[in-house]
Amino acid sequence: MEGFKAAFRNEMFKLFKRKKMNAAAILAILAVVIGQIAVTAAKHGLGLRIAGGTEFPLVVLSAFSYTLLPLFATFVAIDMFNGEFSSNTMKITLARPVSRLGAFSAKAATVAVFIAASLLFVMALSLAAGLLFNPSTAGWGGVARVMLSYGVTFLPVFVFSLLVVLLSNVIRGGLAVFFLSVLLFLGFLFLSVVFPNASSFLITSMFDWHALWISENINVFKIVRQGLIMTGFGVMLFTAGYTLFDRKDL
Repeated sequence: MEGFKAAFRNEMFKLFKRKKMNAAAILAILAVVIGQIAVTAAKHGLGLRIAGGTEFPLVVLSAFSYTLLPLFATFVAIDMFNGEFSSNTMKITLARPVSRLGAFSAKAATVAVFIAASLLFVMALSLAAGLLFNPSTAGWGGVARVMLSYGVTFLPVFVFSLLVVLLSNVIRGGLAVFFLSVLLFLGFLFLSVVFPNASSFLITSMFDWHALWISENINVFKIVRQGLIMTGFGVMLFTAGYTLFDRKDL
C-alpha cells in the first residue's frame, strides 16, 4: 500500500506539470462562457428561454461528456503509458519500490482523479454562470440534480478511459492509440444509432447515463442494469490492461 501511495503521489505530480492540464482548463472555461453567451443572446435577442439557472449546467454536461472530457481523458491515459514507454521513463517508475500492480493502479487512479476533477470544475463553473445569469429559476432541488448528474457521469467516462489504457498497452505508438480511440468512439456512437437495442453494451452510449437518474419516471431496473454492465466492463478492462502491462518488456 505504501508503494501505491508513493506511486500515486508521483503520478499526480507529473499530471499537474503537464501543459495539457492548462489547455483542458482553458477550453472548459471557453465552452462554458460561449454556452452562456449563446443562452443569454437567445433569451434577450429572440425571447427564447433555452435553459434556466440549474438547467444550464445539464446542457453543458451533455456537450462536455461527449467532447472535451473523453478527449482529454484519452490524452491523459496515453501520456501515462505510451508517453513514458516512448521516453523510456517507465524504467525509472518501476525501479522504485513499487509492484507493477501498484504502478498500474496508481496510473489508473490518476486518470480517475483527472476525470472527477474535470467534472467538478465544469460543474462549479457552469452552475455559477447559470445562477448568476438566471437566479430566479434556480432552486436547491435543481442544484441537487446537477450534482447527481455530474457525479454519475464519472463512471462511463472512466470505463472508456480504461479502454484507452488497454489500447496503450497493446500498441506502442501514442498517435496510433489516439486515432484508434477516436475511431472506436465514433464507431460506438454510429452502432448505437444503427442498433439501438445493443446500445447498452456500447460504453459511449451511456455517457448520458445521468438522464436516467434525473428523469421524472426513474427506471431503477435500467439504472442498475447499466451500472452493472459498466462495472463489469471496467473490471475486465482493468484486468486485461494490467495483465498486458505486467508482461510488457521495458
